[in-house]
Amino acid sequence: MKIWLDDVREEPEGWVRCYWPEEVIALLKTNEVEIISLDHDLGDDDHGTGYDVLLWIEKQVVLNNFNYPEMIIHSANISARHKMNLAIFFIETRKI
Repeated sequence: MKIWLDDVREEPEGWVRCYWPEEVIALLKTNEVEIISLDHDLGDDDHGTGYDVLLWIEKQVVLNNFNYPEMIIHSANISARHKMNLAIFFIETRKI
């Protein structure tokens, strides 16, 4: 399964669209996700951001040896994109 987290951009053909972090996390828990593409700003920061998905993955990698999917960031928010790419780096190198 390919997951697209975004509140505005349309998902590419063949991808499952999610609007909120908890939707993505619920799908990640199925262990059927092969790739996720994340936006940061989802229209309501109090409801969560794409970064929250990465924080959940980090925690699961450390505590449960979670087998994470491929991760892509498509956010236009430059500073958030940098923070999210760093999170992916730490997840992939397991230096969290």
